Amino acid sequence: MKISVKKLPKSEVEIDGEIESEIFESYFKKALEKIGENLEIDGFRKGKIPESVLISKVPEIRVLEEMAELALGEHYPKIIEEINKNEKMDAISRPEISITKLARKNPLGFKIKTAILPEIKLPDYKNIAKDITSKITDLEKNISVSDEELENTIMDIRKSRAPKVHLPAADIDGKAIPDELPEFNDEFVRALGPFKDIADFKIKLKENIKLEKENLAKEKTRLKIVEKIIDDSQMDLPEILVKIELDKILYKMESDIAQMGLKFEDYLKHLNKTTEDLRKEFRNDAEKKAKLGLILNEIAKVEKIVADEEQVAKEVAAILEHYKDADIERAKMHAENILTNEKIFQFLENQ
Repeated sequence: MKISVKKLPKSEVEIDGEIESEIFESYFKKALEKIGENLEIDGFRKGKIPESVLISKVPEIRVLEEMAELALGEHYPKIIEEINKNEKMDAISRPEISITKLARKNPLGFKIKTAILPEIKLPDYKNIAKDITSKITDLEKNISVSDEELENTIMDIRKSRAPKVHLPAADIDGKAIPDELPEFNDEFVRALGPFKDIADFKIKLKENIKLEKENLAKEKTRLKIVEKIIDDSQMDLPEILVKIELDKILYKMESDIAQMGLKFEDYLKHLNKTTEDLRKEFRNDAEKKAKLGLILNEIAKVEKIVADEEQVAKEVAAILEHYKDADIERAKMHAENILTNEKIFQFLENQ
């Protein structure tokens, strides 16, 4: 094979090449057989049409196109392997293939455009994490829950359990009609979950509120760390990764709208926006997510951080328990990704 590689913007490459005529010609019979599998000709069973009949009935261009598809499908991995002998190139998107020369007993000419994993120049992420975590005050570290916060949460729970009474918003004097709240007693808290009495409920609720506040504080710190690392990193971000993240954002939005019983088209009309408008609005978020994924992957490689196999197995089991039809390999990849990222964040927080 003759191959030349040209680097394009946005971490894309264009591969220009030819497959030798003898190799290309060797796909002629295979192409005819594949076409014959689904072809219907009077007097012959499908898949049992003689080669001579196929040659007379099938236009040559169709055979040539099938030959090209078979040849490139088989040789694309070999092309990437050949390029990798000279320089590392991790293809990360479906290749866009165009044929430049197509004729019997001639070389097959082609151009392939594909996105590749970009070179990433990481900043001093350890010092960034150390600097941010060192600025956390003692007040921020020692999270507590006040009596007022506890009582406000209890009141929110009682309001959420209040019977829905269809009454006007205000009485004749213009005063708001108070909600008919359920009485806060042992019976009420037992109906909420495995609580013995009010005292037990308050202890556990306080613990949950504290845990939630700690998680929010942790997320806030992590966000500061990753935003600084993203800002100080250098890479030529592939457009395909931005598109994937935009697709995820819009898919989640559509799902959320559907759960509310609304049609996404009606929601867009209400906003007076198109899907393309939303893609422009969320582009910055998508770029950040794509960059973060690449950065975390690079830190994991540099620091040799991998997910614990036992934890991955437990996570996969939990996923399969909730989603019976889930693909095991995809579930494993998801679990490895989540657990590896968690280890990376813990590594950064401990600097």
